[in-house]
Amino acid sequence: MLKIKNLNVSLDNLTLAKDMSFSLEPGKVNVIIGPNGTGKSTLLKTLFGDILPESGDISFNEASLKRKQLSQWREQFGYMPQDIKLDIELSVLEVVLLGKLDALSLRLDDALIKKALIALEKIGLLHLANRPVNRLSGGQCQMILFAQALMRTPKILMLDEPVSALDLHFQHVLLDHLDTETKQQGWVTLMVLHDLNLAAQYADNLLVLKDGNVIASGHPSEILTPALVKDVYDVNAEVTKDSYGIPFIRTIRQGFTPHQPTIKSQHLQSKRTICI
Repeated sequence: MLKIKNLNVSLDNLTLAKDMSFSLEPGKVNVIIGPNGTGKSTLLKTLFGDILPESGDISFNEASLKRKQLSQWREQFGYMPQDIKLDIELSVLEVVLLGKLDALSLRLDDALIKKALIALEKIGLLHLANRPVNRLSGGQCQMILFAQALMRTPKILMLDEPVSALDLHFQHVLLDHLDTETKQQGWVTLMVLHDLNLAAQYADNLLVLKDGNVIASGHPSEILTPALVKDVYDVNAEVTKDSYGIPFIRTIRQGFTPHQPTIKSQHLQSKRTICI
């Protein structure tokens, strides 16, 4: 279990975590939501050890994060930060293989190559294996970095807005695979999403951040309400549930008046129908 206790983090005189405490269980997809600037990305960087907290404790399976043992701590992670540029002269397969950098040598192991190819096949990008990564779209790069993170066989998987550049199909390819692997491998998975409807579909546990605090946590069906959306984002919303009990959030434009067809347009439509 990943435990965060009384965490305090500040950057540029801005407090991004105030006595923050929560625990994340293995085998569950945890999703962080919250407004811009509330510290979602900063939290991931702090858990990874890129940012030193002012105080508090971060531990995994009773072992605490310590600066002197940072490389050992990071060996447990698969981490996919936001907006990584792949402007390098490497093939897709080579970039995926870098996920196992610690196991690489002058001679590539056939088992590692097979594993990388299987990872690409699972996310539907095997056909790009030999293509240079600097010729890929932003969405394709995101998928390749996801495959690289999976190659590490992590105990903790963290992803910062992993679907921001993906189309509808690949959003679900990535998130479906993430959910399956998390449960099969028993990973502690934590990711940041802005799309509340995707968060509602894929989160086993939702962490809502605001003003440096976790103001709500739990299953989306229990905590996603119009009142919460209004409090966190200052937006009015309707929240309904589908046949599976999954919340669906529809935001409401302020001052919006539904369009009503005029009598004239109704008459023209009627005449058009008769002519047909």
